[in-house]
Amino acid sequence: MPELPEVSAIAAYLDERTAGLPIRRVDVASLAVLKTADPPYTALTGRTVRAVDRIGKYLVIRTVAGPDSTDDGEIDLVIHLSRAGWVRWSGALSPTPPRPGGRSPIALRVHCGLPGEGFDVTEAGTQKRLAAWIVRETSDVERIATLGPDALAVSREDFGAILAGTTSRLKTVLTDQRTLSGVGNAYSDEILHTARLSPFASAKTLSDEHVDALYATMRAVLIEATSRLTDREVATMKSEKRTGLRVHARTGLPCPVCGDTVREVSYADRSFQYCPTCQTGGKILADRRMSRLLK
Repeated sequence: MPELPEVSAIAAYLDERTAGLPIRRVDVASLAVLKTADPPYTALTGRTVRAVDRIGKYLVIRTVAGPDSTDDGEIDLVIHLSRAGWVRWSGALSPTPPRPGGRSPIALRVHCGLPGEGFDVTEAGTQKRLAAWIVRETSDVERIATLGPDALAVSREDFGAILAGTTSRLKTVLTDQRTLSGVGNAYSDEILHTARLSPFASAKTLSDEHVDALYATMRAVLIEATSRLTDREVATMKSEKRTGLRVHARTGLPCPVCGDTVREVSYADRSFQYCPTCQTGGKILADRRMSRLLK
């Protein structure tokens, strides 16, 4: 799933290529992707891209009235890439709209700039969770209205208050978007490994020194990952992300810090990784999937 570093890099990539350009047309290959109907997606035609940025893990294409627009207010196209969504830029888009219900991974196509220029929003796999909203205010997207503070904008004081106010495990706190926005499964693994903290540690029990270390580590990991991805071609960002991961998705491989075997805890639809030596004092955490099978 694209997280804060990838969404930031994608936003910067699109902003560089589309800011100031007119939207000539938007094609919707899957109506199920659209979660709003007013304004309609056709209202984007003729408008100009003002900027592309992000809120949490949401990509926001901000548009203003163009010379052919009758609506002079701002209209935003908000996209949540979910687990398998991505963006693909092209200078040779087909003028023929993608066929609805076909096998193509294309969910949305935005034609902007010169004929043939624009980008596709794609989703791989059979579980279609990608979502798009067309709104006048980003707060009109309920999920955005309920987001916690951004992981790179939250202060140390507020971060400490968040941890002190919950008995949840650190893994849960870092990935709950209503508590803290931007961090997902992959980078929470990386943050906790770098901070040498157990995913199952209770947030409320952390000492001030551990809170300081976790806060600094969270910022360092996210900033470094964002910097590594920025200025990359969007097509290479996924592979670049993988090369920078130290424990996530590396089950069975040696920890790059201590050499111990990276372990995994599995749930019904996801898993996370950790190093016993670096994070849990050598203790092997119970694998939820195996625990169920053994009952």
